[in-house]
Amino acid sequence: MFLSFRNCFPSTFLLISFSHLAGTADRILSRRTKRELASPLHVGGIRDPFGSYCERRGGCCPGRDDLCTVPYLDTICYCDLFCNRTVSDCCPDFWGHCLGVQPPHIGICERNGNRFFTGQTYKENCNLCTCGSSGRWECEQNACLIESDMINAVNRGNYGWRAANYSQFHGMTLDEGIRYRLGTQRPSRTIMNMNEMQVGLGLGDQLPHYFNSAEKWPGKIHEPLDQGNCAASWAFSTAAVASDRISIQSMGHMTPQLSPQNLISCDTRNQGGCAGGRIDGAWWYLRRRGVVTEDCYPYQPPQQTPAEVGRCMMQSRSIGRGKRQATQRCPNTHNYHNDIYQSTPPYRLSSNEKEIMKEIMDNGPVQAIMEVHEDFFVYKSGIYKHTDVSFTKPPQYRKHGTHSVRITGWGEDRNYDGTSRKYWIAANSWGKNWGENGYFRIARGENECEIEAFVIGVWGRITMEDMHNHHHHHHRRRHI
Repeated sequence: MFLSFRNCFPSTFLLISFSHLAGTADRILSRRTKRELASPLHVGGIRDPFGSYCERRGGCCPGRDDLCTVPYLDTICYCDLFCNRTVSDCCPDFWGHCLGVQPPHIGICERNGNRFFTGQTYKENCNLCTCGSSGRWECEQNACLIESDMINAVNRGNYGWRAANYSQFHGMTLDEGIRYRLGTQRPSRTIMNMNEMQVGLGLGDQLPHYFNSAEKWPGKIHEPLDQGNCAASWAFSTAAVASDRISIQSMGHMTPQLSPQNLISCDTRNQGGCAGGRIDGAWWYLRRRGVVTEDCYPYQPPQQTPAEVGRCMMQSRSIGRGKRQATQRCPNTHNYHNDIYQSTPPYRLSSNEKEIMKEIMDNGPVQAIMEVHEDFFVYKSGIYKHTDVSFTKPPQYRKHGTHSVRITGWGEDRNYDGTSRKYWIAANSWGKNWGENGYFRIARGENECEIEAFVIGVWGRITMEDMHNHHHHHHRRRHI
């Protein structure tokens, strides 16, 4: 004859023979420190509900008595008052005989025609739902990154842009989206007070209604990358702007796609890698240490925790006149070109849209910091403006965080009434299946989402010797 005592794992049974019961009472007591178990004694409900157990035993035990048990089917059940706190281990007649009340109902929940018992769960978008003992689903109330009613509200309204569902965001909470998909810290007050460089518009400077860097400099503007769940837009936007500027400045002799991973893993001074960082720190690193190409040091999205960052796999040393040379081979063993690319100190532009436009047209894409709101994640096409679709919801549905992007051009759309809507063309770092092939358009001239408040330009550190060497390199490679 065996008794079984449950430990803290509902499906595990500890079998103890009657003959050892007395000798192991102390150990049983220490094991049975907590009897509020999640699943009921019999998952399908109380079996044999009309049997007489506590009554046959001679009554109920007051308080807590771990030896107040009765054999029950293939296990034991309890008749002490402590079992009243759960349906997991009480005898079927405990409630009627000891308390004079009806036994509790053990819930069965339904979903899509399937039956679930108390304690079973499923995930609805970003919320975990648990079958409660009353037979009702109890779901978490997180705001999800993808909310279908928000997408529908944007698409029904006359907001000038369309929203869509993105599978890579499904199942994430809004908090997770802001924590893992952005990652640029707001510049410090000192940096925000940086002098703006006045471009100065001459009388003869005619700015066109439409301009796209990719059309003026074909083959020199780089495709948007995907930062994944790594909060490092600070590294992606910096590497992208530097890549474009070096390509334009070298007249195509050098067209590097610079490595965000080099910045994420190696620029660690006051930076958080995939947990966020500052663009001024990124530009300092690019100027003083330099980075290699994406092909040499490929991006590796974090596998487990988004904050994890691989160790730095690239170092450089000074070779005079501010130039640097790599002291290690490429982490990508198939690539032997570990050239170090550097920039000059960055300069801040005025927030005047015309000056930003002139800078882009003359020198190439610029870096901008912006505030990303909950509706931006579902942007698909059109001219984005932050909407009021979440204003009637609780505060957890309305959140924003700081991000950095690359502005590559601008344009204007005519409305039916003849008025025009001006926009910037900007590259994001959420992959090419997001937005308009990885790009988005956003209202221009209104500081929408603060996109015109802090805009940065930069020059590559390039000499004629660099251009000659790279040109030579390029031809050598082509003829291998």
